Amino acid sequence: MLKNNELIKTMTIDEKLSLTSGKNFWETQELPEKGIPSIFLADGPHGIRRQEKSADHLGLNESVKATCFPTAATLANSFDKDLLNEVGKAIGEEARYQNVNVLLGPGVNIKRNPLGGRNFEYFSEDPYLAGHLASSMIKGIQSSGVASTVKHFAANNQETNRMVVDTQVDERTLNELYLLPFEMAVKDAKTKVVMSAYNKINGEYANENTYLMKDVLGNRWNFEGVVVTDWGGSNSRLEGLKAGNELEMPGNEGETNRELKKAFEEGKLEEKTINESVDRLLSLIESTNIEKPDNTLDFDAHHDLARKAAEQSIVLLKNTDDILPIDKDKKVSLIGELGETMRIQGAGSSQVNPTVEESLLTKIKETDAFNFIGYERGYKRFKNRSSKCLTRKARKLAGKSDIAIVVLGLDETREAEGLDRTTMKLPDNQIKLIESLKEVNDNIVVVLTVGAPVTL
Repeated sequence: MLKNNELIKTMTIDEKLSLTSGKNFWETQELPEKGIPSIFLADGPHGIRRQEKSADHLGLNESVKATCFPTAATLANSFDKDLLNEVGKAIGEEARYQNVNVLLGPGVNIKRNPLGGRNFEYFSEDPYLAGHLASSMIKGIQSSGVASTVKHFAANNQETNRMVVDTQVDERTLNELYLLPFEMAVKDAKTKVVMSAYNKINGEYANENTYLMKDVLGNRWNFEGVVVTDWGGSNSRLEGLKAGNELEMPGNEGETNRELKKAFEEGKLEEKTINESVDRLLSLIESTNIEKPDNTLDFDAHHDLARKAAEQSIVLLKNTDDILPIDKDKKVSLIGELGETMRIQGAGSSQVNPTVEESLLTKIKETDAFNFIGYERGYKRFKNRSSKCLTRKARKLAGKSDIAIVVLGLDETREAEGLDRTTMKLPDNQIKLIESLKEVNDNIVVVLTVGAPVTL
């Protein structure tokens, strides 16, 4: 029995079909005469990316300022479900504050290849860990009345050629490895939305894959929410809707609605299928029809939480001769441009416009934990070529230091949506800098700021 049967009975085919495709880039279609409002969807695995103008799904244009929390790759290092729930709750509060109904996150795809360009946005290569952490975050997000979207369903494990790649996977591996985090998000966290992936799975596009959508998601997991396409991820709208992909985003000025109506008139699309999709959409709209709270949001508290989450997710890889913690009387220098302009996130649809952005350099200048004697850039973060001038200045500073803290890592162009990495190496100019600094100082502490594995 449809939950919204009485309302659906009053709607024409055109009205029903209009709800299954977006009004514009970020909003669903409204039907004021039926009392049906539009809802706003926004990116946000680790912070809200609500765009008011110049909409895009690649993070190219600026969004409304929001707290930038550590990415999933960092948060997973904490192994702390309570922390993930706390972060999710804060993100949900900010989504509600910005009148966002549906948050497009978290992502739970498995890190199957260390070169995956979007690995920073996913939790783990372990499906059990990814599922538990995602579930905790989803519960936090949805506690504020905002719908969470688990993505990208499924087997979306590379960025290069992601629109056309065909993932070949046997049934056992698909279910035990790739689908487990989604299953936990659906069954345990009761996520309200699932986003289908761009790629094919065993020859069939994910959003048209009846095994995934009907057999697994619907029949086996009893998912009662809405499946939304990834932006531009609809191949055949007719086959997608029949498989159970209720909402197509973004909008296309009714083009696919007309295609669906023609299919309906020709007997290729049953009204029962349309009604079931509309029923789910109406339930989502009703459950997220929220108003902006009257009170002012405490962004300072959220920034403190982001710092706490980062602190609890730092990993100490090595501590030769107990060089850490640093003694108070030691003369310490900071070297590396990534220590001044910090790498806090990857590039793409998850890119947050931070309310506050701190750097290691500014915080070290404030500390009295040791004797800080200076900073040098050392290298250019967006280049792969060494600078003799920068290297010479860095060597001079390191030579005067008891301990040199050197910040290395990858820039945003090396970890980005839509493109996989080609190597696990750090940039050549950073490696050459370290080799040069070792000649003048044996006491070097390397701080890595990366969202994916690198060779050292």
